[in-house]
Amino acid sequence: MTTVSMPTTAPFGQTTDGTHVQLFTLTNANGVMARITNYGGTLTSLLVPDKHGRLGDVILGFDHVSGYQSPEYLKSGPYFGALIGRYGNRIKDGRFALDGQEYSLAKNNGPNALHGGKVGFDKVVWQAEAGTSAEGQNLTLTYLSRDGEEGYPGNLRVRVVYTLTADNVLQISYTATTDQATFINLTNHAYFNLNHGAGQDILGHELTLNADRYTVVDATLIPTGELRPVRGTPFDFTTPRAIGERMAQVPGGYDHNWVLNHATGAHAAASVHEPTTGRTLDVTTDQPGIQFYAGNFLDGTLTGKGGAVYVKNAGFCLETQHFPDSPNQPQFPGTALRPGETFHSVSSYRFGVRKPR
Repeated sequence: MTTVSMPTTAPFGQTTDGTHVQLFTLTNANGVMARITNYGGTLTSLLVPDKHGRLGDVILGFDHVSGYQSPEYLKSGPYFGALIGRYGNRIKDGRFALDGQEYSLAKNNGPNALHGGKVGFDKVVWQAEAGTSAEGQNLTLTYLSRDGEEGYPGNLRVRVVYTLTADNVLQISYTATTDQATFINLTNHAYFNLNHGAGQDILGHELTLNADRYTVVDATLIPTGELRPVRGTPFDFTTPRAIGERMAQVPGGYDHNWVLNHATGAHAAASVHEPTTGRTLDVTTDQPGIQFYAGNFLDGTLTGKGGAVYVKNAGFCLETQHFPDSPNQPQFPGTALRPGETFHSVSSYRFGVRKPR
């Protein structure tokens, strides 16, 4: 029986309030490497091979925790690689009602609440424990979101486990319990660019989404409630299409929730192929939706790892999730969590290569 070595740990700097944070490195026998900091539970880098076996970093991020706290970063708010909570995506007008009680949240995205508020899970320091399992090296992160934090009710205990498997899968497992009814929508906000070293943008990546419908949104990106068929529209990725092929037909670019087909249990959500490097990414999840965002708001003001300038469309996100504004839209799958219940969800990101025929 092969024993799995432990992940390594290194300093990652101090937060603005002086808290020391760590960087944990998960590796497998193929040389694949995932680095995660306990600041925001953030995935900072992910090295995977191309068709020649050369490793490249396919995640946007920074070399030091200060990058995630700079004024430029906080102003643009891209959430590079971070864990998102208590509620990923947008809630209309920063308000919801639950069991007859009205709650008000911080409005940090125009008139709406976004990604948990001004200090969401992406900006807190998580308790971290590196370990191993039969599947590979892992990192367990825990956080207690106290009653009233960012306006949300209930003491919410959250546990997230990153696992890097022997077959090049990065698995993210989310678990949460509460002592009072609340809403929850947890995800990871990684920005991928599979053409490391071969180009700055992701417009040539070929994307497939296992979704026949998407949630139509208003001018502030809040769903109208309509689940519109993708057929015959620029939102149709039921067969592989280059991300940039029809994006000009979408005002502002892609930043929408797709309604996944067969949304019970683990199911295929998305596949991506980058033709130059041959790298592939396959996403599976048990969540009902996936937010595909093409990095439209990146504008070259942020410089990341190795001096990389993050221009418009420098990375894409595939955020497994419940639908935006679900607390205010009862026809959407429910996101309430109550005492005695356990929220549990797993999303997996499998990396591979497709060699030329």
